[in-house]
Amino acid sequence: MTETSDATGASSGGERRRTLTVTLTVPEMDCPSCAQKVEKGLGRVEGVVETALRPTTGTATVTYDPERASEADVVDAIEGAGYEVVGRDADDADGAEREGTRVAPPSEVWTSTRAKKTWVGAALVALGLLFEFLLTGQNAPVASVLDYPLRVADCLFLGAIAVSGAPVVRNGYYSARARSLDIDLLMGTAILAATGIGYFVEAATLAVLFSVAELLEEYAMDRARDSLRELMALSPDEATVVREGEEVTVPAAAVAVGETVRVRPGEKIPLDGTVVEGESAVDESPITGESVPVDKGVGDDVYAGSITEEGYLEFEVSAPAAESTLARIIDLVQGAQEQRTETEQFVDRFAGYYTPAVVALAILTAVLPPLLVAGSVTVDVAGVTHTVAGDWRTWFVRGLTLLVIACPCAFVISTPVSVVSGITSAARNGVLIKGGVHLEAMGDVDVVALDKTGTLTKGELAVTDVVAVGDAREGDVLRYAAALEQRSEHPIATAVLARAGEAGVDYPAVEAFESITGRGVRATVDGETYYVGKPGLFAERGVDLDARGRPDGGALDDAERDGRAESVRETVERFEAEGKTVVLVGTGTDVLGVVAVADEVRPGAAQAVARLRERGVSRVVMLTGDNEGTARAIAERVGVDAYRAALLPEEKVEAVADLRESDGDVAMVGDGINDAPALASADVGIAMGAAGTDTALETADIALMGDDIDRLPYLYALSKEANGVIRQNIWASLGVKALLALGVPLGLVNVAMAVVVGDMGMSLGVTGNAMRLSRIRPDSVRDDDAFGGE
Repeated sequence: MTETSDATGASSGGERRRTLTVTLTVPEMDCPSCAQKVEKGLGRVEGVVETALRPTTGTATVTYDPERASEADVVDAIEGAGYEVVGRDADDADGAEREGTRVAPPSEVWTSTRAKKTWVGAALVALGLLFEFLLTGQNAPVASVLDYPLRVADCLFLGAIAVSGAPVVRNGYYSARARSLDIDLLMGTAILAATGIGYFVEAATLAVLFSVAELLEEYAMDRARDSLRELMALSPDEATVVREGEEVTVPAAAVAVGETVRVRPGEKIPLDGTVVEGESAVDESPITGESVPVDKGVGDDVYAGSITEEGYLEFEVSAPAAESTLARIIDLVQGAQEQRTETEQFVDRFAGYYTPAVVALAILTAVLPPLLVAGSVTVDVAGVTHTVAGDWRTWFVRGLTLLVIACPCAFVISTPVSVVSGITSAARNGVLIKGGVHLEAMGDVDVVALDKTGTLTKGELAVTDVVAVGDAREGDVLRYAAALEQRSEHPIATAVLARAGEAGVDYPAVEAFESITGRGVRATVDGETYYVGKPGLFAERGVDLDARGRPDGGALDDAERDGRAESVRETVERFEAEGKTVVLVGTGTDVLGVVAVADEVRPGAAQAVARLRERGVSRVVMLTGDNEGTARAIAERVGVDAYRAALLPEEKVEAVADLRESDGDVAMVGDGINDAPALASADVGIAMGAAGTDTALETADIALMGDDIDRLPYLYALSKEANGVIRQNIWASLGVKALLALGVPLGLVNVAMAVVVGDMGMSLGVTGNAMRLSRIRPDSVRDDDAFGGE
């Protein structure tokens, strides 16, 4: 249980009212209509502040005011809606908060109490049919009710209704109390009505078949929840901690930040941390999706859920268990279910009209024909002759059949099960999608805009050239460049400092440091202002870029001063033509030198761009703050359709807007920090290398946990396939319902067919179709057949 503060609930004393939050496991709450009943029940509890119901995980998170309600009140409200609570979040005896059950545990579907009642009911129906149609001589009257004789078969059917139909009727009662026109209310009403007028065969058949359908749907939903359980099982519950020089095994949730944890070969890493001793290759595929182990040593970060290969590691814990990268992935995946997509909203609106309309049609079907048709009439439909009877029994059964067809269950669950399947599949493969909205949007993207540094390139810059200008030396250029860059966090600064360290250059402290957004930095060194930045920064200050220097940094002789050496401008142009990024070092009046850095293109960048285009993306565009020459060189190497260079952060936002206006929906891919404005402005923002990065996880709609651009075409293919599955599920469920409804008045569809095909069959069908998404793997992106080919 977690204590929080209710920002809107100040008490009379002026203090914020304390609230409590509890997460309860409600496995039978497995569809949107179930969640609606629970929500209405909780809404009647005074003191409940907020609810988050997740039928796809079978959990209910409820925040309440302990002064006006208790946890028992919350549990009673849920169970009063007809759903058993089987678990909850709790605190450990020592006070450490334990991560509670976030997903309903695997259920014993086929051996549950409901299943046993169903099997007994099925056996009674089978025996009843045996006496009704085969052993007619033994089907003697054994009792009577209101002078109506009850034969052996009738008693067996009534027994089946009592055993298998009781749970259905009970749930229907709860639905009626919650004013929810759902499948339980429809089926419960149908069973009672059929029993009440003596249609025991129909009532018993409906009770048993519907119970079987419910069990199959429960089994299918349990399979859908397996993917979430797999995520939760990645991180071990216990950790080996060094305390007072001794190893102690404790719950992972009880380990504090700063403690040292030991992990032996083959063990899972239980928490996030930084290696302080040992070396090992670590399988980080649960986090990043990358199957190739990563070598870890002192100073490297490790993540909960990853697995050591052969080496031994000791690491210092950097985050509690509830805040590890894996825990945040699980939280975000589960939270993604609360974001209802446009398709889900449409389906809910449609179902709100569909169900009442078909119920009304069922009533009219049961009542009007017997009143309007005397005896029977013959009608011709598409050349086929049908006899339409006018007796009450026939039309009551047909009305009953339409009542079964009125259930929109398969239609309603078609989108959420697809979304959950797609999101959890992506999470297991190193792609975090923060909502079904973004899953759908990614599949509709027309243009993919890519940042250069850290996306198309590795983002690990290294100094390749240092050219001194005038009488300066290379050491002078590095000295002042490193002095200013020591205060900067830009990748170029890291490269400059690394080169200065390799050259053994000492650099002084600086004063009045200032970052000039998108251009460079300046600071005071030894009483004089120095600049390190783009050539444009110096040009704006009127610095002469035609001064000439020597590549070796030596002093210029008279011939070189006459023009045989390169000018600063020529040096810059030469490096940029080679695809290098150039910064100048100097004062407000002179350039001391030119520093060129280069970033290696990712090996899979060109292939990823090509695969995106093959999968259906109309254009792939590179947006970079780097210079024209570097942008051109990288663009040609990776094969993008277009590029825009020298863009400031706000100009990237404008570029995204331009692309949207000219080409359609835009997905922006960047590092999640420098590109945050552009990511936020795009239809879909995708952050690269988000493992362990709070900003990237919070900024982007989708996060590629590892630095693997190959995940990008996989993401697009998965999203596109998910959209296709959702459309297939919706139209298939609607189409089948429509065909069945058309066949009912003609006597072509009976109750059994309506339940088996229209309810049970379609629910299983849409769930099974959605589960196909969980089998898609990144490697399948290279195989067109995995997505049906194109």
